[in-house]
Amino acid sequence: MTDAIAPGEGTAGTVGSVVRTCIGCRERAEATTLVRLVAVRGTTPVAVVPDPRRTMPGRGAHLHPDPRCLERARQRKAFGRALRVEGPLDLDAVVAFLPPATNHPGPPSPDRNRSTRS
Repeated sequence: MTDAIAPGEGTAGTVGSVVRTCIGCRERAEATTLVRLVAVRGTTPVAVVPDPRRTMPGRGAHLHPDPRCLERARQRKAFGRALRVEGPLDLDAVVAFLPPATNHPGPPSPDRNRSTRS
């Protein structure tokens, strides 16, 4: 028997790595580098909370631990779509969980300080 890889499998990283998409920047990354988020129902608004152990039940969404990705996800209204919940969402637990700044490269920011040619 051969060890054939099905199309689309094992092409995004090392063999056996799980790849997910950040809901903020839409970049694919290994799941271990992303924060898993879940919606906790029963509260109004629905609370979005981090799941660092990746064991909470329910649908998960993934986000780089970077405030820029959080802001992009907010702007795109990606939390509700990714978690399949409607209505207002409480993101306080996510904001508190994320570090103030990280080394996630992310897409480059527009260069607003371009030098002009003389």
